[in-house]
Amino acid sequence: MLVPEVPISVVIELAREAEALGYQRVWVPDEGLATRDVMVTLAAIAAATDKIRIGTGIVNPYSRHPALTASAIATIDEMSDGRAFLGFGAGGSLTLDPLGVDRPRPLTHVREAIEAARALFSGEVVDLEGETLTLAKAAIHYGRPDIEIWFAGRGPKMLHQAGAITDGVLLEFLHKPSLGDFIATVREGAGTTGNQPTICYSTMVITNPDRIEQVRPHMTYRLVDSPLSVKESLGITEEHTAAIRSAMAHGLDEAAKLIPDEWVEPFVIMGSVDECADELAAMRAEHRFDEFMLVVADMDDAGTLMAEVAEVLAKV
Repeated sequence: MLVPEVPISVVIELAREAEALGYQRVWVPDEGLATRDVMVTLAAIAAATDKIRIGTGIVNPYSRHPALTASAIATIDEMSDGRAFLGFGAGGSLTLDPLGVDRPRPLTHVREAIEAARALFSGEVVDLEGETLTLAKAAIHYGRPDIEIWFAGRGPKMLHQAGAITDGVLLEFLHKPSLGDFIATVREGAGTTGNQPTICYSTMVITNPDRIEQVRPHMTYRLVDSPLSVKESLGITEEHTAAIRSAMAHGLDEAAKLIPDEWVEPFVIMGSVDECADELAAMRAEHRFDEFMLVVADMDDAGTLMAEVAEVLAKV
């Protein structure tokens, strides 16, 4: 996961390094005004790499029309010789709050966005009078029917739905003691339709204890948007949530001052290279996820981190 909070030239070079180290995908998040444009960044990576798959990690269906998102991904897929994928999510406070965008009926809107994108990728002419989305004789003629559509999120209804209708589900920066429950929800949804989505677990791997400071600012919006059950298990009250959300208006670094270590550690893999490898191998054996995605929390340190975690992954 490479966040385009730095110049695109830096992101391109890191994507090249990731490809050379053997990473299979690079995910680029859409964080609205907080980062460079996700589609421009993906196109630049596509032009600069040869093998690595590239996609949104994630884009929401509110700030961009889902049909335009599908068009952009199809275009990037064409220019990268079939390496693009689309990751959808409902959108979070970091992205949508500065735009003044609400999230009405997210479960329905995400489903209709996924269905519309799949139809457009397949070359269909789409007339849709949905509950949240309307398309009138919409079509793109440069798509690929098997472009993967992923979902990333935390809510149980969202994950159940994603298991039923998507090609993959990204479980990112989740409360580790609850991971089994999240995966069970995805598989329960998959069972309702006979779907077999790829499951990707994702978090930060910390082989240097100082890197916990890189994670702390990014725990702010993740904790704010976490399910109530997770907040309760960590002792996060409504007052804590309100204080973090208020501080986020002054920047993530300011809000990070409200996040103690004990709220961070249950979300990350931390220790020596061998300890991290052992923990990740044990989690994979227990939960049977298919892929692991590294979150890069500090782009200035990304090259070193990717190399260290490649060493961890080689031992798993």
